[in-house]
Amino acid sequence: MTASTEGSASKHTGASSTGVDDERLRRWRLVLGGESGADGTGRALTGTDAAMDGALTSLYGTGTGTGAGNGNRSGSRSAGLGASAPSVARWLGDIRTYFPSSVVRVMQRDAIDRLGLSTLLLEPEMLEAVEADVHLVGTLLSLNKAMPETTKETARAVVRKVVDELERKLATRTRSTLTGALDRSARINRPRHRDIDWDRTIRANLKNYLPEFNTVVPERLIGYGRASQAVKKEVVLCIDQSGSMAASVVYASVFGAVLASMRSIATRLVVFDTAVVDLTDQLDDPVDVLFGTQLGGGTDINRALAYCQSQITRPADTVVVLISDLYEGGIRDEMLKRVAAMKASGVQFVTLLALSDEGAPAYDREHAAALATLGAPAFACTPDLFPDVMAAAIEKRPLPIPDMAAHQ
Repeated sequence: MTASTEGSASKHTGASSTGVDDERLRRWRLVLGGESGADGTGRALTGTDAAMDGALTSLYGTGTGTGAGNGNRSGSRSAGLGASAPSVARWLGDIRTYFPSSVVRVMQRDAIDRLGLSTLLLEPEMLEAVEADVHLVGTLLSLNKAMPETTKETARAVVRKVVDELERKLATRTRSTLTGALDRSARINRPRHRDIDWDRTIRANLKNYLPEFNTVVPERLIGYGRASQAVKKEVVLCIDQSGSMAASVVYASVFGAVLASMRSIATRLVVFDTAVVDLTDQLDDPVDVLFGTQLGGGTDINRALAYCQSQITRPADTVVVLISDLYEGGIRDEMLKRVAAMKASGVQFVTLLALSDEGAPAYDREHAAALATLGAPAFACTPDLFPDVMAAAIEKRPLPIPDMAAHQ
């Protein structure tokens, strides 16, 4: 390599290193925030960076106020989005300009929690500006009773957008997984060749193994039943609508609508707090189901299970799914007796602490342990896992409990 080439390479490497250093300083400057001074970085915030910093300061500044303040994020910055819907709408527009949708949803959630913006969501122009997601739907449902008529139409449109997106994402796999489970659960002993379940047939006939021929002579064939239009299974979704279960209520309503669309499954959806409401007749539209809930009351699991138990006509063909954090305000011993009685009658009982992407919430560990003793372990379930859990329950197989979330 010549001297001139070496010098050129050195200069190029130095330029590249300088670019990396500049970007690192820029990122640190954004972390430190503030408009006054450079906080030791030698770099001022300008243009888009300054606008991004302003949007972050309005939400995450440590003080209280109505606008962005000065200083860094560890100092005494003021925070606030102002008291008016127009100022919040402008802020929502800013964060959608500067941040990806996944970050926008987190910031919106934080704004609602940290700055008490729930009441502003009662205004139609605000709802039109937000990035809709499951958590926003939960917030809207909690505000449902206080929502003015002028806002309800917009709120329903926001909720429908989220629900339709979830249904497109979840429906196909749910139907295919459960259709397979229903077919396998209807096993027959005189199947046609294409319907033979070879794995079960071989295991059932191992006693007829002929070592000299290295083969098994099947005396009894086990096969899959073919799908029919008759109802094969009954599913009861029993959903706790206390405030902490908002995301679970949204997902459960969508899954309830998907299950109700399958002719071979009779689906019932029940929501409860201290009262019990049967929303089965609204299952053709999950948006109607969601607006039929009332998030935030107390909890009486025993009363809800008593109602569900009264609706069961074919215990051996029924799956009951309780979705609750198990904080029981009713009669604990009676609740456990009901679960034990349902299981003894042949009901497949599934307990989900949550049906969401967030993992296990705070839950009553004593009740979870008691249910596990009865053979109904409680665990958090993601929407992606739910079809597999239901398929296992339908086939009466062990449930695919996530190791980290299962209550042992």
